[in-house]
Formats: sequence, C-alpha cells, structure tokens
Amino acid sequence: MSEAGVESPPSSVSDPVEGENHTEKSSSESNNRWKRLSLGKKIALGGLFASPFLIFALWIAVHSIPWMGPLVANTLRATIGKQNVTRLEEFVYSIEDRVNRTLKANEKPKAYWKVPKENKTPSVQAPQPKNGEEENRKESLPIFAPKTVGPAHKTWSAEGDGQWLAMSDPRRPSEAPRMFKTLLHPDSSRSWAELFVVAIDLRTVSVMPVMGYQEPRSEKKEAEEYVRPAMIPAMHYGALLAAFNGGFMAEHGEYGVYFDGITFIDPKDEACTLAHFKDGSFEVATWSKISAKRPTMKWFRQAPNCMYEDGKMHDNLRVHRSRKWGATLDGNTVIRRSAVGLSADKQILYVGISNHTTAKVMAAGMNHAGATAVAQMDVNWSYPKFVTFAEDKDKQLKPIKLADGFEFSDKLYLRERSMRDFFYLARKEEVTSKDVGETGADEAKDADEAKDADEAKDASNEGNE
Repeated sequence: MSEAGVESPPSSVSDPVEGENHTEKSSSESNNRWKRLSLGKKIALGGLFASPFLIFALWIAVHSIPWMGPLVANTLRATIGKQNVTRLEEFVYSIEDRVNRTLKANEKPKAYWKVPKENKTPSVQAPQPKNGEEENRKESLPIFAPKTVGPAHKTWSAEGDGQWLAMSDPRRPSEAPRMFKTLLHPDSSRSWAELFVVAIDLRTVSVMPVMGYQEPRSEKKEAEEYVRPAMIPAMHYGALLAAFNGGFMAEHGEYGVYFDGITFIDPKDEACTLAHFKDGSFEVATWSKISAKRPTMKWFRQAPNCMYEDGKMHDNLRVHRSRKWGATLDGNTVIRRSAVGLSADKQILYVGISNHTTAKVMAAGMNHAGATAVAQMDVNWSYPKFVTFAEDKDKQLKPIKLADGFEFSDKLYLRERSMRDFFYLARKEEVTSKDVGETGADEAKDADEAKDADEAKDASNEGNE
C-alpha cells in the first residue's frame, strides 16, 4: 500500500537479480521466524495444516462407528459450548449438502428393497388382544394392511416408493404382519433424500417406553431415585417385534417426559406430545390441547412443536421459519431425522427415519405416508434408528437394521444399557403394562457387571500384548 492508502500498481517487468535476492531474503527470514517459534506454537501450526485431514477422518469415523458421534458431540459441547457446537454442525452439514449436490446431481432415487408387484400378506386372521385395555373386545380384527400411498413425487421416485411391504415376524412367518414398511423420496431437489416409514398396527402392538441410564436427565428427587434398567426386559423377548429411538436430550429443549407415575421433566404447553392413555388410545398433539386429560395418561414423551396436527402443516414450516425442529439445529439443515405420527383414526403409529432431509421435507413425507399428526423426535446421524429383531444361529436375539446405512451394536437395547430413552414394540397379547423398571432392575445390574467384566478382560488382554 502507498502512503496515501492506495495500492501501488505492480511493476510490469522485474529485475531478475533483485527478484532472486528478494526470494533468498524472504526464505531466510521465514526460516529464522520458524526457529524463533516456541514448541507449542509449532505444534499448533502443524495441527492447523493437518486439521482438514483430521476433520475428514473424524467425519468418516462419526459416520461409521456408532458411539463416535455422541462422544465427539458431547466432548465438544463441554469444551466449546452448545451454541458453538450447533454452529459447527450446521456448517459441516451445509458443506456435506453442497458436496452431495455436486457429486450426486445426476443420480436417480435409490430403492433399498424389492417390492413384489402383488404384495400379498399371509391369510391368517389378526390375533385378538387377550389382556389389558381391550380384554373385553369380542369382535374379530380385520387383517392389518395400510393403504398404498404411491411416490411422494411421481416423476422423482424409485421402484416401489409408497408401496407397503409386510414386515413379518421371522419367528412367526405364517402370522399376519403387524408392521409394514415403505420408502419415499420426498425432496424433488435431492435424489439422495430418503424417508423410511414403518406403519404399526396399534390394535395388536404395545408401545413400551424405556428410560435411558442418563437421558432424560432430571433433577427431581423421584426421578433420581428411579431404577433405570435402560434396556428391554428379557421377560418380553418372546413378544419383541422392534424398537426405535426416543426424543431429544433434556438440555435440547427440556421437553416433558412422564412414565411409570414419575414426571422426569415437566411438560411444556407448546410442545408436541406423544401420549398413551390408560384406555389404550394414543394422541400426538400440542400439550395445551390434551393437558386436561393428564390424569388418564399412562405415559407421554414430548418433542418440538407438532410438524402436522389435525392434518395441517405447522405455519412456521410452511413459511420456512423452521428453527425449532432440531432444537439445536436449524430446521433447514439437511440431516438425518426421526419422527412419529398417527393416522386420522389413531389406529396406526407411523415411525419415520430420514436421510438428508430438512424439517419441512420430513413433515411432508410423514403426512404423505398417512400421518395426520407428526412429532419430530430426534436428529443427527447417531441417534435416529429403527430395528427389528431376529435370532442368530445360536438362538440369541439380535437387532436387524431397517436398511443399509444404519450402524449400531449387536447388543443394542438388548444386552447393553442405552444412554438415551427409547421405545420397543411387542405383541400386545403377550405383554402387560407391568412396570418395565421393576422387571428390568436385576437385568440392569447384570448388564453393568457383564460390562465391567468385559472391560477388565480387554484391559488384561492389552497388558499381555
């Protein structure tokens, strides 16, 4: 810059001798400057240059190792604060979306399973409930079969989009299915945006919540004293059908949780609430609309504002003011999400897990599948999941992923305690509403002891290497 503050024009021709001397001088000064730096600053600079590679490696690890995502996120929150982690996540996901838009621009929507042209279900009558809320029902239940909804976008879909595929219980293959699945591609601008939806027959399936050993966090005395097995009780293994994730961590919205007569977190008036009542019915609704019925509730789990309610999309989603759906992430962030919804007659529970969707796209996809009321439960790569269960060659139950791309431990929800709350689905006629906490307390203790033994064994093996 000149003294007047105006940049001097570069010389069109440089003296080769002066240029060489200038280069040698600059190189010498750079070397001297490097030598004068402290060891700490040298390490910091080296880390700065290496950071792009480290970030790339970490990104791969987070999307490949089930426990890596929570570890990294929680460590960063404790180190740099929640808001900074939020900004970092939004930045990284925006970069990922830009990369996908470049690399996948010409890709067509992908199918994950083969849907038969004639999707016939087993011709076995749906079982009647034998106990609980519907023990007095005498009429036969018609076979469960959700209505085909077709693709979310007719000109932008994969084969089988919107067609329901029966999810038969592998331990009872001849029985009429209680769950169906379908795949949708709900974003017309992203072929890689996917929504996997499972439709569940609430007439024949019980939905059982389980508190995680850490979440939902609560400072209430009764909640702190509550025994948290944090896994599915073995007494229900025979009736077990599937399981899926719960809601946001307590620090991400403080959304209400009530279970087993204990209020872990007080409900919020504006929060969307998945509620189960003592008469066996379900609601997905804004708390202020159903709070008067609280004495008749068996349990409830809250989420951000209802994405859909009474068949209508939330006003803020329609006008792209979607900050709340993600709690810590902008609703416009393209990310993995999970949601639950109910059909208009409240007989079908829909559970959706998406890849690379905004909040609005997720909401529209769930509604297209058949849900007239929708609550978003969680976001991020690590947490949203839906698994079924099958026996391995040793007759031991193991979780089965809904589709490729979902990673988790083979002990998930069964033989290791879950840090976060979750729900499991079981055959209604074979389970009762007995306290899951009481039935699983001893199993929680056994799981902890087994975990300690495994860690001690691993430490011993490392010492012998």
